[in-house]
Amino acid sequence: MTRTLLAVSIGFTLTCASASALAATAYVSNEKDDTISVIDLTTLETVETLEVGQRPRGLTLSHDNKLLYICASDSDTVQVMDLATRRIIKQLPSGADPEQFALHPNNKWLYISNEDDALVTVVDVDEEKVIAQIDVGVEPEGMGVSPDGKWAVNTSETTNMLHWIDTSTNELVDNTLVDQRPRHVEFTNDSKLLWASSEIGGTVSVVDVGQRQIIKTLNFKIKGVHPDKVQPVGIKLSSDGKYAFVALGPANHIAVVDAQSYEVLDYLLVGRRVWHMAFNLDESLLLTTNGVSGDVSVIDVKSLKVVKSIKVGRYPWGVVVAP
Repeated sequence: MTRTLLAVSIGFTLTCASASALAATAYVSNEKDDTISVIDLTTLETVETLEVGQRPRGLTLSHDNKLLYICASDSDTVQVMDLATRRIIKQLPSGADPEQFALHPNNKWLYISNEDDALVTVVDVDEEKVIAQIDVGVEPEGMGVSPDGKWAVNTSETTNMLHWIDTSTNELVDNTLVDQRPRHVEFTNDSKLLWASSEIGGTVSVVDVGQRQIIKTLNFKIKGVHPDKVQPVGIKLSSDGKYAFVALGPANHIAVVDAQSYEVLDYLLVGRRVWHMAFNLDESLLLTTNGVSGDVSVIDVKSLKVVKSIKVGRYPWGVVVAP
């Protein structure tokens, strides 16, 4: 074999190995179709559609990536899908109208917001039973658990608060007032900060976890877009601490924020009514669910450019990525 052919062969092998290492699958919940769209992240194409419960919204993965938890809101249950077979294997007692949830680092406790009942329900996923129910504000939606496992935080859309639950006791111990209609929360990897979106307030609050106080409020302004349409919902933080991405709802844009200086760096036009986001495995791509246009936008994180739109079902809402 010549030196040139050998170099080409080695390069091809490394490229294939790299692609294989980063091969992954995205799962997207479609509210109006009662389905999950399966996207191959190598080809960036929808390859399968799975029937699930009524009005699927929040999605999360077990920490070993073997199980997919699905908030089937109108079925009043959390469904559990075995990703090896892509079949529903059990239904968890979620409380009424589960919308978002978060899994504790112990891989056992699932914290679920029950929008209609002003409750957070805590379920032991192994024993398939409710271990606690915690009264929170009106219309709870967002749910996050800190990476260190100490805090579960719920947002109540009508009460306009973040509710702090001590996971060692499953008791509500504090509340933080934020702007109107808080929808989503994301902890930093070190559990020191919490980012919280307020849809009607049009802001994102950055909260010091130790003090449970707001240290920064972010505002957004997009040229040519009426301020009433700037409605922050989903937030995604890059693991290197460089970026925060904020989905701005009917503004049809993603805000790119410097996660250290809190400066808004750019606005990226995506599909209509953007809800939530997920990174691929190496965080080179960011996927956004666009409810009204029924597609997923793919953002190249290095160039901060939208590179593709993938058609899925009607009203895509949640998205996760599994190896």
